[in-house]
Amino acid sequence: MAEIIGSVKDGILEQTNTAITTTNKPKVGTSELGKDAFLQLLVCQMQNQDPLNPSTDTEFVSQLATFSQLEELQNLTASTDKSQAFSLVGKDVILTATDGFGKTTYISGTVDFINMSKSKVKLSVNGDLYDMDQLYTVVDNNYIVEQGRPKVPEKVNFEFDADKPSDLTFEVNLGEGETVANQVAVIINNLILDSKYVSLNGNKLTISKDILSALPNGEYKPAIVFNDALYTTISDQVHIKVVNSEATSMPSGEEDKESGDTGNEENDETKTQENALV
Repeated sequence: MAEIIGSVKDGILEQTNTAITTTNKPKVGTSELGKDAFLQLLVCQMQNQDPLNPSTDTEFVSQLATFSQLEELQNLTASTDKSQAFSLVGKDVILTATDGFGKTTYISGTVDFINMSKSKVKLSVNGDLYDMDQLYTVVDNNYIVEQGRPKVPEKVNFEFDADKPSDLTFEVNLGEGETVANQVAVIINNLILDSKYVSLNGNKLTISKDILSALPNGEYKPAIVFNDALYTTISDQVHIKVVNSEATSMPSGEEDKESGDTGNEENDETKTQENALV
C-alpha cells in the first residue's frame, strides 16, 4: 500500500507541517581520471551524439590517442620524479615550508631515505617527510666543507712604523667540522716565519714586531696557512705597510727551497704549505 502523507477532506489533500527530509551522503571526489572512466565517458558520448551530425571514427580514435599520450606523459613524469628522488639520498638539501599564515621557512639537512607511500614521493630530512615540490635547492657536495674552512673573517690593513714598533694581532677563524685547524703559519714573500715570531691564542693570531722590524720598507701581503685537512691558505685578507725601516733586504729564514718548480703549481703550493707547518 502507498504511504499516506496527509489527510484528505472533501477530495482535497490538506496541508500539514510534516516535513519530508532526505539525507545526502557526502561524495568523495578525485582529481584523477582513470582510463576506465575515460572510456565510459567516450561510450556515453557515442550513445548521446546527434544522429544528424554524428562524430566520425577518426574523432573517437583521436580522443583515445590523446588520452593515451597524456597517460604516458604522466607515467613518465612520475618515473622521473622517483629517479630524481632516489638520486637525492645522502645529499644536502634546502626545503621550504609554508605555515597557515603564509610565512615561508627554510629547512636544511641531509636526505635520509625516500618514502613512496600512495604513489607520492616524499623526502625524509631531519626525521620529517617533505614533498618533492618543497625542494628548494640541492647543495653541492663541497659546499658544507667550504663553509667550514678556516678563514680570516675581516680584512686587515696594518702600517708598521719601525720607529714605533708594535705587534700585529688580528682575528682568525680556525674552521669547524672536517676542516678545523689548530696551527697557523705565516709566509711573507716566500719567507716562512719562524714559529717564535707567530703565536696563536684562541682565535687571535699575533705576528711579532721583531720580525716586522727586519722587513725593508714596502707593502706586503702575508699568506696565512692553516693546518686543516685542505691546508687552507688565505693570501688576500692581510695587508702590511712597513715604514721607517733601516733594513735593506729580506731577513734570512726558512725559505721554500725544497719544493722547487715541478711544473705542477698545485703540488708546489701544497709543498710550501706543508713546509710552513713543519
